Amino acid sequence: MTPSRAPRDVLREVFGFEDFRSFQEEAIGHVIGGGHALVLMPTGGGKSLCYQIPALCRPGVAVVVSPLIALMQDQVEALRQRGVRAAAWNSASTEDEIGRIADALAEGRLDLLYVAPERLMMPAFLERVIARANIALFAIDEAHCVSEWGHDFRPEYLQLAALAERFPDVPRVALTATADLRTRREIMERLHLGSGRMFVDSFDRPNITYRVEGVRKREKQLLDFLGRHAGESGIVYCRSRKKTEEIAELLEGEGYNAFAYHAGMDASRRRKALERFQTEDAAVAVATIAFGMGIDKPDVRFVAHLDMPKNVEAYYQETGRAGRDFRPAEAYLLFSEGDQMTLRRFIEDSGANDARKAIEHAKLNQLVQILRSSRCR
Repeated sequence: MTPSRAPRDVLREVFGFEDFRSFQEEAIGHVIGGGHALVLMPTGGGKSLCYQIPALCRPGVAVVVSPLIALMQDQVEALRQRGVRAAAWNSASTEDEIGRIADALAEGRLDLLYVAPERLMMPAFLERVIARANIALFAIDEAHCVSEWGHDFRPEYLQLAALAERFPDVPRVALTATADLRTRREIMERLHLGSGRMFVDSFDRPNITYRVEGVRKREKQLLDFLGRHAGESGIVYCRSRKKTEEIAELLEGEGYNAFAYHAGMDASRRRKALERFQTEDAAVAVATIAFGMGIDKPDVRFVAHLDMPKNVEAYYQETGRAGRDFRPAEAYLLFSEGDQMTLRRFIEDSGANDARKAIEHAKLNQLVQILRSSRCR
């Protein structure tokens, strides 16, 4: 098909960039032409443009599958600020908002619609809302969630396979920042991307220095590390909600602009923490892994892990939130053999089947090998 607008014009006029990165232009052209694709780009690499620009070049509305309400809202707000007609339909939407979105869809006044996978695949929503609209494309963000081998499996993503049969002529693009070879194959198979193309960018982040230390006294080691990053923004990851509160209180007492973030906090407190992190200088978020997906703060100078992540992919995704402005940044991790034993207990107590447990143990083994060979002695 002939696009209604030239991709390079959209890149410049809407998003303010003069040139494409890596394979962006090729992937965008492929999707505009009606092809299916899997796009792998590192965190902050610009993968969202691989569906946002086609959405503005193809007729109709792009339906974007996203797993988190906060992530949807951030994307929608950023697009609206650029004059793009975007909306999110989720459990936080009011009846008035839903009515306005439905009218805009019916009248062709919407460029991108963000929805959660479980809502999109509701039969009533799919047939009464989506099937009646002119769909430009389906974009499936955080596509690694469809893979049982991947680090963040979400069963509701499996339902998205039905899009291939229900909308065979609509291009589908799956996107992720973290997927090993096995996960990539699983994404292609489970989403029925068939002969679609795979676009894989380099995952080398030369601006990030990785440092691993054996645990001696965690709190003192953290304070020593933060002393090298005075006046800078960053993230400190902890495994438990209780520890995020304790460490945030410790850092506040030491004069840092620090605050906790975890899924156990009420929505207004989480929202305030996100706003502080995005807008304040020298902000230090002390968080569980609930924090970070969709964060768009380019000047994060450090990411510290007080506890081991559960696998290499999680570690890469979390540390990849540092240095998105391509300036020097540091990833710091405290490693102990006790941490890996704790993670193994979590796996055994998870209630997962034996096959899933074996996968989780194998992925943890990969990370342990890397950390053992990397730690400072």
